[in-house]
Amino acid sequence: MTPVELSRTVVHAVRRAVDAGELSVDVPSRVVVAPPGPGGCGDYATNVALQLARPAGQPPLRVAEVLQGYLSDAVGVVDVEITGPGFLNISLDPAAVSAGLGELVRRVLDEGLRYGHTDALTGRVFELRVPYEVRAEVLADALGRIVAAQGGRVDVLHRKPVNLRPVPSPEDPAPLGLDAARWALLHPAPHDRPRITADHLVQREANPLFRVRYAHARARALRRNARALGFAADRHTPTPQPADGHTSQSADGHTSQSADGHTSQSADGHTSQSADTPGAHPLLTLLADYPRVLGTAASLPHPDGIGAPSRLTRYLLDLADTALPFFATVLPRGDEKPTAAHRARLALAEAVGTVLAGGLTLLGIDAPDHL
Repeated sequence: MTPVELSRTVVHAVRRAVDAGELSVDVPSRVVVAPPGPGGCGDYATNVALQLARPAGQPPLRVAEVLQGYLSDAVGVVDVEITGPGFLNISLDPAAVSAGLGELVRRVLDEGLRYGHTDALTGRVFELRVPYEVRAEVLADALGRIVAAQGGRVDVLHRKPVNLRPVPSPEDPAPLGLDAARWALLHPAPHDRPRITADHLVQREANPLFRVRYAHARARALRRNARALGFAADRHTPTPQPADGHTSQSADGHTSQSADGHTSQSADGHTSQSADTPGAHPLLTLLADYPRVLGTAASLPHPDGIGAPSRLTRYLLDLADTALPFFATVLPRGDEKPTAAHRARLALAEAVGTVLAGGLTLLGIDAPDHL
């Protein structure tokens, strides 16, 4: 079960509660689900009960208790706990998680740079009024790209009253070059002072932009090196498996290797292995979260919430830092022959590279295949 599918499951639970007369609210078209925050538990959490409490005329905890009952019997859900003022924490069946994440990697590879793009803001126009200042201009441009990826449009105007005024750049960032300059201006939150230094040009781990672009270049290099070894990515089973050694099945009927090392065969005769490797599941979770990051970022073009580009840069940095150790497991070592597990890991690595490239593109930053 992917986050998109889980979101639909939560919406369906709300609709069932409304149909049963337990809640009197307009059923939302979509619900945000994300990894639990501090104090949470399970695989995903949602604050839908807090959002519906006021229109429902009930306390958030009561709304959460109503929805808990409908979510608990949903297919693929094994447990629902309520924490804090009314957060719903959802634990999923590992087999459902595995199948959903396998579909997720295929989706990323099929959609390419458009993965995470939606039409959620179609018809909406945001007006950003900015001063004649380089950081404000770059921030507005990045917001325009992100909003466009969600189907909306940003009109940038130079007139008062200004509604986008980040802390200005202390000096001209042009000497850094286009890519480093944009990162230097976009990575800090708008209320933080950007650093315009040569540190953004250094090709070492201390430079966040280098780590993101290096991770992308490594993903592309893995594909080239795998081709030289005579194998390519396997899109059928790029999923981590439960640690209990059980075999899980993807949505298309393919099964994959369990933790005890055995290989299983699907009904169509396709033999496969697990991509189960330390670091695989966190990567898959991050990939699943990318559409939410873009959707949240695109909802921010208003005076008190211009934080979108810095949210995206932080996400890309987290993805890169999680991916780099995993990349060391992708290719065979020494006399080892390429296996289905290697092909599955390569598919995951290619999906990571795709998302890194897509995110950098939305920021107006080049994603080179070679560094």
